[in-house]
Amino acid sequence: LTHTSRLLDERLNRAPNRHAAYVGERAFAHKGGLHVSAVEKDPRCYEHIPPESVGNMRHIVMSDQAGRSNVIARLRDVGIDVPSNDPRIGRLVEDVKAREFEGYSYDGADASFELLARRALENVPEYFRLSSFRVLDERRWNARGNLVTLSEATIKVDVKGTNTMTVSEGNGPVNALDNALRKALVPAYAELEDMRLVDYRVRILTPGEGTKAVTRVVIESADSQGNRWSTVGVSTNVIDASFNALYDAITYKLFTKGARV
Repeated sequence: LTHTSRLLDERLNRAPNRHAAYVGERAFAHKGGLHVSAVEKDPRCYEHIPPESVGNMRHIVMSDQAGRSNVIARLRDVGIDVPSNDPRIGRLVEDVKAREFEGYSYDGADASFELLARRALENVPEYFRLSSFRVLDERRWNARGNLVTLSEATIKVDVKGTNTMTVSEGNGPVNALDNALRKALVPAYAELEDMRLVDYRVRILTPGEGTKAVTRVVIESADSQGNRWSTVGVSTNVIDASFNALYDAITYKLFTKGARV
């Protein structure tokens, strides 16, 4: 049923409804710590049918309501086996809650959570290090008399011990920044050639502050194998928040593909 629903969405060129009954990504989602603890003991406490019977799957959400049960369940889902009494679990829970207070949200950014957890419990290589970036926007009349807006990004990064500077244009500042990053990284990491951005969402977290508000950016990426992953960035500067999300997206892709530093 879930596969059929996704196929229909694909044919109609529309985004799947995450909250749809039975087939939605959130149809079998569990959030609160006590809630998740009960589901871990007996899923029938909160699920009237097994999600697998309709081709769906259980989803443990990470949020400021998360407890140890949430973290342990999510770690198990991504293949990290850690004893439940490991003191690092408690520190990771507190870290998640602190970052949620800053504006991060991991219930829709599983890749960012996995990177956060692996950095706390294991090791994630630093595939590249940002030195600086600059983004310029220009609004002007072109030779045909049309009003156009162009963006240009300049980025300096250290890739495998080599300092690289690239410049690229885009139809917006995030697109230009993404293009400049790819120009610098793809020659060193061929794994990024088939990666693309498929969704970009912005949320204002402090609406009362107008244009000075803290901004959360969630980016969904995909590759040619059909894999999809979401990452999150937070900042008072929307371009900075976008870069943070892009950084996690690229790092996650390289990590899951076993890229060498």
